[in-house]
Amino acid sequence: MSCNICGRVNASGVLKGQVVDARVSLHSQTPCTDENVVQFTSTDEQGKFEFRDVEEGTYHFNYSAFGVTATANRVVDCDKQEWVGLTLPVELTITLKPFTGPGETTEQCSHAIAGRRCLVVAEFGQKADTYEFSALPDGAVLQTYKNEAEVVFAEAGVKIIGVKAYGAKASPDSNDPAYVMAVMQTHASEGDGEMIGGHIGVRLDRTRVHPTRDQALWIAIRNRTHAIGFTRYSHFINRVLQTEERERVDDPKLEPKLKELGTNLHGVGAYDVLKVATEAFLLLECGIRIEEDRDSNRRFFHPEVESARIGEPVSFEYAKAKLKEYLGSPPQLPYITRVVEAAFPEWRAGAITKDRVLTGGINEPCLIEHIWSYWHEEGMLVQTMNAVTGRFQNVHGSGDHDPIAHLEIDPLRPMNNLIWGVIQDEIRRLSVKRRAYEYEHQYGLTLYGKDVPELRPADSRSKFLEGFHNLLHLCSVFFKEDNDTTVIADGNPLLNALKEVHLLLPQGAHNQFGDLPWTARAEMMIQQWMLARPELRDFLQSRAMVPYKEAWMPQVDTMKTLQGWSDVPVTHFRDLAVYGEQILLSVRYGDWIALTNEDSAKNWARYWRPEIQGYLHAYRAATGVDLTNADTVDSTVPAILLQRRLATQQQRSR
Repeated sequence: MSCNICGRVNASGVLKGQVVDARVSLHSQTPCTDENVVQFTSTDEQGKFEFRDVEEGTYHFNYSAFGVTATANRVVDCDKQEWVGLTLPVELTITLKPFTGPGETTEQCSHAIAGRRCLVVAEFGQKADTYEFSALPDGAVLQTYKNEAEVVFAEAGVKIIGVKAYGAKASPDSNDPAYVMAVMQTHASEGDGEMIGGHIGVRLDRTRVHPTRDQALWIAIRNRTHAIGFTRYSHFINRVLQTEERERVDDPKLEPKLKELGTNLHGVGAYDVLKVATEAFLLLECGIRIEEDRDSNRRFFHPEVESARIGEPVSFEYAKAKLKEYLGSPPQLPYITRVVEAAFPEWRAGAITKDRVLTGGINEPCLIEHIWSYWHEEGMLVQTMNAVTGRFQNVHGSGDHDPIAHLEIDPLRPMNNLIWGVIQDEIRRLSVKRRAYEYEHQYGLTLYGKDVPELRPADSRSKFLEGFHNLLHLCSVFFKEDNDTTVIADGNPLLNALKEVHLLLPQGAHNQFGDLPWTARAEMMIQQWMLARPELRDFLQSRAMVPYKEAWMPQVDTMKTLQGWSDVPVTHFRDLAVYGEQILLSVRYGDWIALTNEDSAKNWARYWRPEIQGYLHAYRAATGVDLTNADTVDSTVPAILLQRRLATQQQRSR
């Protein structure tokens, strides 16, 4: 008769922390040697271990970590299975001290004070290479000094301080170093009052709003949209195209394809590499999650920025924990769960939930909005690339005069293969007609131009623009009230407007939703990367002293000037695309329909205030319409406003 033996390895001392990645072996007799070992394993992240199919009898446990070894004897009775608790003689202690400065000696204190820094000191009896600290639920680890950490808690209450002490590898065949994980429960009290004298000033502060669960989703949206931003994408592509130090893609299907394509950078092969790498880049960044870039020059998670937006200290670990809590188990957006349970109960019933082809878009949505492509198209990104490829083919532009016909294409010689690939791949790329139909279907937005045919859409979101602009207008009203510390700003109008837009957006989430915006995004990112190349900069002789946010933008503005297109800088269209995408993602994927508390709407407006105000400014600069106007909210299609401004510009230039 056989059975399983389960147990845990704990550290000695008061805290009884778990020992992770400790080597545990089961022996048939003593002394414990390699000859009489029955089974061996390592403890998991909770310090647990398990031996399977063990016969009844007396066994000897040998366990070690940090260079310390201990043994224990147990009688295994399969009829009376018991939990095996093992104690390794290593001790990790955690003490709390007032913070006066790194390395300075102070006396131990019994608790923390909300809003004031305190020093967490970890003492480990064995040699530890590194220490990792955490402070929950609302604490932030500001700075780490060897075995000490500077911690601050936002509010009073019960707190948990965790410490991991990492040592050497538990065994030669182990990939990870062993560590002891221990937690200490303490509490943070309100700050002590002090008697003051002299001149006393009075300051009114903004009314405080309680934190809400959906704030973690907003952090994830900013994290993911920044992760697929142009700067990081450009760096990724540059690394992929470098054969000596090529960027690796952690995907067993994509990596061999990139490796194979990477050996053929001539002709259309180079463009194929660019396409596959772009799709791989987007695939790697899909999902609702929060990550941190190791390169400090391209960081897309900034604790100090998120802390300022949320109004309390936010560390990377704290943000991930809050997002995990918001998504639940199994992880899924509450909005998606509500839709599936109400409209598609069969998805919960059986094996269909295991089909990743069907459920991937539900459980791992890629945070992309098609409005990003719309505003870049209105900013003449696609038209600029079309003009370049036309000149490359020696095709004269429309009209009697072609403003770029006199430009010599010799500077483009180093990237001839890429431009040739773009031209040859035209039949497989989205047409402006396909994109225009999807703009109409999702947002009720229309394109106007010589290359845009007359559309006959079967379905259009005619009310979206009115609802979205009303939401932005109410945000501007809320910001004014919120700045006035003598007024408690009303969040209910915002909440109702958010629900309205939230209901309108899903009505366009059908047909080509997801796939077409994904394809359009990949194609436009490729166009941005190519326009940012120094060869195209030299070809168009772009202005070098204008401050642009991304390297592709000067070439677009130069082409617009040469062709006599709109003189609105592409910077405003880029801001409309980036800010509009983030705002709509937070409205689309939030569970707004179930909320009745205005605090969520207030928190949303305060968190997204930089993006909302940036969108309002960029919209006025691009279209001439001020959405903060108290008299009326303009819901005219932006393409019509842009056509009017272009006509006025052309009249003045005559």
